[in-house]
Amino acid sequence: MDPAFLIPAFVTLFVVIDPIGLTPIFIALTAGMTAAQRRAIAIRATVIAAGLLFLFAFLGEQVLGFIGISMPAFRIAGGILLFLTALDMLFERRTKRREDKADADDLPDPSVFPIAIPLIAGPGAIASIILLVGQTDDAVGMASVLGVMVAVLIIVFLLFLSAPLIERALGKTGIVVVTRLLGMLLAALSVQFVLDGIRGFGLAMGS
Repeated sequence: MDPAFLIPAFVTLFVVIDPIGLTPIFIALTAGMTAAQRRAIAIRATVIAAGLLFLFAFLGEQVLGFIGISMPAFRIAGGILLFLTALDMLFERRTKRREDKADADDLPDPSVFPIAIPLIAGPGAIASIILLVGQTDDAVGMASVLGVMVAVLIIVFLLFLSAPLIERALGKTGIVVVTRLLGMLLAALSVQFVLDGIRGFGLAMGS
């Protein structure tokens, strides 16, 4: 698989899932729990999110075809969605909304909701995995995208386990700076998705 595709795929999923941004929320949701309890929640959350994303990776395009949505149209719509997500990251609206969702339901075990869904496997991640799989031509390409997705989820899991250390190392300012940088990268990648969708409709792009 071409690294020129895998690297943007990794960046897209990393930025959309945003492991660094999820870390402080994970800390808040698991406050007062033991290390073993936190580890169990981290495992359940990442496994459930992985299962959901695998499901959409294999069936997402068929579902779109069943309801009459072409991949170029979905690329454009997904690109717009990701661009709005980037704007939220740049202006801190995304973090505030995630914190509100986390506070909305004070469950003893937050692994399924809100950590797995919608914080890890949210609309942006689902749209991204469908878009990336739609750009592959064979089983090797699809396996590569799924491998990238698993790699990002492993990073999520590892950051959850080391959440207190990460929070102390970066500090609130560091997390804000990293989130802004990731937002800029996501904005550029989302525009590329829109351009790819336009090309998919057969509309020539000027040089």
